[in-house]
Amino acid sequence: MLGKYKAFSLALYLVVAIVFFSTEASAVKSYLFRKCEENPFCKRNRHYADQISSLSQPWEAPYEIDISTLTGLKDGTLTANILKITATGDKVELPLTVKFLKSGSVRITVDEKIRADGDIEVYGSDKLQKRRYNTLDEWALDGHIENAQDSTIEVTQTDSEISIEYGNGNKVVFVAKPFEVKFYRNGETQVILNDRGLLNYEHWRPKPTGEDAKDPQIGPYELEEGLWEDKFDSKTDKKSKGPEAIALDVTFVDYKHVYGIPEHADKLSLRETRGGPGNHEQPYRLYNVDIFEYETNSPMAMYGSIPFMQAHKPSGSAGVFWLNSADTYVDIIKTKSNDEKVLNSKQSTQTHWISEAGLLDIFVFLGDSPEEINKLYSDVTGFLQLPQTFSIAYHQCRWNYNSQDDVLEVNDNFDKHDIPYDVIWLDIEYADEKKYFLWNKKVFPDPVDMLNELDTTKRKLVTINDPHIKADENYDIFNKVDKNGLAIQDAKGGSRKGHCWPGESIWIDTLSPKARQYWDSLFASGSEFAGAATNWHIWNDMNEPSVFSGPETTAYKDDIHFGGWEHREVHNVYGLTYHNATAEALKLRYSNAQRPFVLTRAYFAGSQRVGPMWTGDNMAKWEHLKIATPMILTSGVAGMPFAGADVGGFFENPSHELLTRWYQAGAFYPFFRGHAHIDSKRREPWVPGGEYTEAISSALKLRYKLLPTLYTAFQKSSVDGSPILKPVYYISPDNEDSFDVDDEFFVGDSGILVKPITDEGAISTNIYLPDEEIYYDYNNNDITLQGAGEHSYSAPLNTIPIVVRGGHIHVVRERERRSSTLMKYDPYTVVIYLNKDGNAEGSLYADDGETYNYADGEYLETKFKFEGTTLVSTPNNGEKLSKYLESLWIEKVVIVGYKGDVGSTVQVSQDETEKSAIVSKEGNVVVVKPRVAVASEFKIELGLN
Repeated sequence: MLGKYKAFSLALYLVVAIVFFSTEASAVKSYLFRKCEENPFCKRNRHYADQISSLSQPWEAPYEIDISTLTGLKDGTLTANILKITATGDKVELPLTVKFLKSGSVRITVDEKIRADGDIEVYGSDKLQKRRYNTLDEWALDGHIENAQDSTIEVTQTDSEISIEYGNGNKVVFVAKPFEVKFYRNGETQVILNDRGLLNYEHWRPKPTGEDAKDPQIGPYELEEGLWEDKFDSKTDKKSKGPEAIALDVTFVDYKHVYGIPEHADKLSLRETRGGPGNHEQPYRLYNVDIFEYETNSPMAMYGSIPFMQAHKPSGSAGVFWLNSADTYVDIIKTKSNDEKVLNSKQSTQTHWISEAGLLDIFVFLGDSPEEINKLYSDVTGFLQLPQTFSIAYHQCRWNYNSQDDVLEVNDNFDKHDIPYDVIWLDIEYADEKKYFLWNKKVFPDPVDMLNELDTTKRKLVTINDPHIKADENYDIFNKVDKNGLAIQDAKGGSRKGHCWPGESIWIDTLSPKARQYWDSLFASGSEFAGAATNWHIWNDMNEPSVFSGPETTAYKDDIHFGGWEHREVHNVYGLTYHNATAEALKLRYSNAQRPFVLTRAYFAGSQRVGPMWTGDNMAKWEHLKIATPMILTSGVAGMPFAGADVGGFFENPSHELLTRWYQAGAFYPFFRGHAHIDSKRREPWVPGGEYTEAISSALKLRYKLLPTLYTAFQKSSVDGSPILKPVYYISPDNEDSFDVDDEFFVGDSGILVKPITDEGAISTNIYLPDEEIYYDYNNNDITLQGAGEHSYSAPLNTIPIVVRGGHIHVVRERERRSSTLMKYDPYTVVIYLNKDGNAEGSLYADDGETYNYADGEYLETKFKFEGTTLVSTPNNGEKLSKYLESLWIEKVVIVGYKGDVGSTVQVSQDETEKSAIVSKEGNVVVVKPRVAVASEFKIELGLN
C-alpha cells in the first residue's frame, strides 16, 4: 500500500512540476494567484471603501476613543480603549496603545479585548491560540527599541481630542469621534490615519448556525462573503477563528510620490491601483509566493514582503510601517490637484491597507529627507548586517554545475580567461535525491577536497538548502523532524505533507525553538557534509514556503505553527524565520569567527539583519533587465539594500548582447550573481567570446576595482539604513522632476551615477542630471556634462554609461586579482572629482572584511577633503588598529577637474614628517603618487613649487 501511495505521490509531483515549472511557458499563470476580488477579506474591505466613497453625505466612521479610559503618560506610552459600534449597537472594545520612541517615531497598536482575553470559541480546532498574532516583534523588530522619556513629550487633552508634541517639531493629534489620527511636522500636516473612515476591525462573533443564517452584525456597507470559509482553485480554507481582517486608510498629505512595499516587478514611484491610463486595476499585494516567470509592471505578489512605505516631497519625507505578516493588499489613489493651472498646486496620496489577520500595528516616521526616514525605520527593524567582502564580489551560479569536476573546471576557466570571481554555487542537483545535507556521491565523490581546492585561490562554495524535507523513511532528517513535531502541522495536527522538488515533503517549522536547535546541529563543523571547511556558505530558496501542491503554490492558511499560530497569521514572516535559523546555524558552525553569508528568496521586514535577497526567477528578456533597476532601488528604499537580480535572466537564453548589457548593469548591483535555469545553455563570461566576453570581463574587473567604494557604502548602510544604490531623488530631494526617475542610480555617496543600457540595439542613451553641478564622464574625464535635464551619452557595447558628480571622492583598488580576498593587502587609489568651486569630500571604511572584530573597535575610517590646492585626510578610526589596518596604504591620488598648474613634485606631510611625491598632469587630471598610510592623517599640497 505504501509503495502504491509513493508512486501516486511521485506521479502527482511530476504533474505539478510540469504545470508550474515548464520552461515552455511564456508568462506567469496569473489565474493561480488570487486577485483582490477572489480573496474575501480584501473583497470585503474594498467593497466597504467603495460604498463609503459613494455616499453623498459625510461619513462618520463607527469607531471612537473612549476618553474616559485614557491613561496618563508612563514610560513614553499612552493607553485607552477604542470602541467599535456594530450594526446591532454593541460596543466592541479595542485596546489602543501609543508608544513614543526615543528615535522620534510613533507606534500605534490596536488589539481586540475579547480575543486577547481568550473569550472566543475556536471552531474545529483545539490547537490554536485564541488571541490575535502578537509575537511578530520577535522576528521583525530589532529588539533594542527604546521609548522616549516622558519629559520630552507634552500631552494636552480635551473632551474631543488628545494632542501630543514629541520629537523635533513633531505633533500628533488623536481625534476621539470619529477616530482619526493626524501627524504634523513643523506645523504642517504630513500623515492622517482614518481620515476617510476606512478603519475596519473585523471583531469576533459567534458563527451563524443554519444553512441560510445571516450575521446580524454585518453593517449596511459590509459584505458577509467568506467570513468563515472560502474556496480557491478547488481548495477550501476554513477560518476556525472567524473573520479577523483589519484595514486602515493612510493619507500622505501633499505627497504625490510614494515608494516601497516590495516585492513587485514595478516602477520605483508606486502607481495608482484603481485603474486609469498607466495605472493598475488591482491593489499591490504582499504575500510571499513562488511566482513562476513573473510579469513586469505588475502589482502581483512575489517572493518577499516589506510592508513599509516611504513618501517624499520637496519640504520633507514621511513613512509608515504596517507591522503585519498576514496576507496584505495596499490600494493607492492620488488625489487630483485643486487647480492644475495654479503653479505648485498640491496632490496627496491616499492609501488603504488591508490584512487578513493579526494586530493593527503601525509605525509613523516623519523627517526632513528620505535618508532620515530610512534611519528611523532601521532603528525599529534593525540595520543591514555588514557582509564579508567576498559576498559583495562576483558570484557564479547555474542550476546546476553537474559534478565536482565541472565545478573545478569552471573555477580553472575563470583563471584561464583572466576573469575574477569569488563564489561558485550549487543548486539542488548536488543533493542525493534532493535530500539536503546529503551529497550525490556519484558526481561529488569528495566535496571536502573540492572545498579545499577552491580555497587555494580563496574562492567560496555556496550550496542551496530549502525548507522542504523529502518524506522518506530512510532519510534520518525526515524521521527526526516528523517524529519530534518539528514540522509545520496540518489542521489535524500531523506534519503537513505536500510536494516540492524532492516529491512528497514536509516543511521544518523554524518558528519552533526546538526545530531551530536541531537545524543548528545539521551545520556543525566537522559534519560529514562539509567537514571543517570555512569557505562553505548557504543559499535559502523556496522559503515562501513554496508548496507545489498547495493553494497559490504555498502552504495552507489553516496549517499550524509552533505556539498555536495559524499559517495565515505568520505567512510573510516564515521565510525570515528560516533565513534567520540558517544564518544562526552558520554562526555557531564558525564559532562567530566569521560573518555568515546566507542568500534568501523570501523575506520580510528585518531580513536585512540576516543577509541578502535576490529578485527571484526572472527571464532572459530585455524587459526583465529594465525592471531589475527599479526593483533593486525599491528594495533599498524599503530597508533591504543588499539586493540583486539574476544576471542574464534565469529562464531561457539571453542573446550575447543582452547578457553583456546585464553584466554591465549587474556590476553595480549590491548582490552580483550570474544565474541560469537547468535547461539554459552555458553562459559563463567566456562563452559568448569576442567583443562580448571582452566587455563582460571589463565590467567584472570594474566591480572589483570599486570594491572599496562599495564596502564603504555597505558600512554606511549598516549604521544609518541608507540605500547602497540611491535613487536620484535622494541626491536632489528638492527637484520634483527627479522623483520618478528609476532607470539610473547613484552608488552610495561616491557621486558615481550609472544609467544601465536596457534596450536592445542601443548604442547611446540619455543620462538625467538632477542639478546644476558639474558631472565628469567616468570613461573619459576630459568630457564634462552640466545642467539639470537629459544629456546624450554614447554607449557602444563596450561602454557602461557612468558619470561622476563633482564634489565627491571615492577609493578604488586598481591591481587585478583572481578574487577579492587576494586583493586584501593591495594599495588604494583615491579618486577626486572637483565640483564647480574646486572642492570635494569623501570617505573610506575598512576592516578585516571577515570577522566581527569591527564591532570591538577594530576598523579604519578616513575622511578626505580637498579644498583649493590641498587634500587632507582625517582618520576617525576605531579603538584599536590591527597590524593589517596599519599596513594599508595609498599609492596614488587622482584629481579630476583641477585647473591649476603643477610642477614635477608636490609636498606630502604625515606623522610630522614631510616628503616630496611625484606628480603629473594630463588634460584636467592630476596624478600624485604619495605612498602614505591610510590610518594616520596626511596632507598633500599642490602648486607650491
